[in-house]
Amino acid sequence: MFNITVNLKKLLKKLIIFLVILIIGLVIIKYSKNIFSKVVEITNKQYAKIFDSEFSFSNYENISFEKGMQQILSSELVSVETNSNTEEDLDNKDEKLTEQKEDEKVEQVKIEENATQEASASIEENIDYKNLKTEVIKEKNLKESYNAEYNGVKIKNESNYTLTDDILTPNIEYKDKNDILIFHTHTCEAYSPTEEMSYKETGNYRTTDLNYSVARVGEELTNTLVNKNFNVIHDTTYHDYPAYTGSYNRSLLTVKDILEKNPNIQTVIDLHRDAIGSKSEYGPAVKIGDERVAQLMFVIGTDGGGLTHPNWVNNLKFAVKIQEKANEIFPGLFRPIIVRNSRYNQNLADGACIIEVGATGNTLEESIGSMKYLAEVLYEVMNL
Repeated sequence: MFNITVNLKKLLKKLIIFLVILIIGLVIIKYSKNIFSKVVEITNKQYAKIFDSEFSFSNYENISFEKGMQQILSSELVSVETNSNTEEDLDNKDEKLTEQKEDEKVEQVKIEENATQEASASIEENIDYKNLKTEVIKEKNLKESYNAEYNGVKIKNESNYTLTDDILTPNIEYKDKNDILIFHTHTCEAYSPTEEMSYKETGNYRTTDLNYSVARVGEELTNTLVNKNFNVIHDTTYHDYPAYTGSYNRSLLTVKDILEKNPNIQTVIDLHRDAIGSKSEYGPAVKIGDERVAQLMFVIGTDGGGLTHPNWVNNLKFAVKIQEKANEIFPGLFRPIIVRNSRYNQNLADGACIIEVGATGNTLEESIGSMKYLAEVLYEVMNL
């Protein structure tokens, strides 16, 4: 009996130990699985962080490690295949870009050429000038005053000379008909301002802004003549600013310097605005077709004031020749020529002159408008 009891106790003890060991083993196995799962999850996340920026995996944390590696290997193969064609593709792209840029350059040149042709066409409109009706506008004008005349060209002679037919006959030819110098002794002369052409005055009907002074009129004449294949130098040096006195002395130096560098030039135009009255009441104009433009006027100097001027007769003949043609195609465009004793630096060239464009009562628009007609007259004369 005793032995049986002892054996049962031993057996129970072993059973309890076995159960404890079994339970501990099960616990260890359970916790080991959790730890392994965490390790795999952490590893997956690390791989996702490493490759995410390069392969752009979205939600990589939720992809199994095996599938993630398959995608990585697949992406690397694609990358290798793509990179194998990179140089060739870049060369093709560069070639296409170069061709595209060349095409764009060609197209831009065509656009610029078309714009130039259109601008030229707008200036060189095929107008039948000879059939345009012209009419001198009496409003804001003065009655014509003259004391000499040659073939319809009226002249107001204020010099000490008697103007004979021999002096006035325009039997003069220039070797160089293509080169012209335009400058302004009184660069700051301006016109009656308008809403579109308003300017800051630096004196009575004067401004240093070349966009609104007589220099702007000179620019219009220059552009129109250039479009008629003339070679034009347009000088916009201030000769009457800051001081008006001494303007002709300063412009003398400017013109001499230009002619020394361009000795072929024979036509020299000092473009002015008539300063008579310096008020808005005087604005001589002519209507050509449907356009109202400023009237023009030659002022020709002589040696009557005592200064050497051996070629003043040539200057006068030149002015008569131009005004003859103007009277033929645009009658009324010019007022009578004024001849004076002063020299006005016109001793520097055989075709030197002053041309007054309108007066203080004219607008800049009217003065600009008359330049295409003056250019047409010069073109006709030079191509006779």
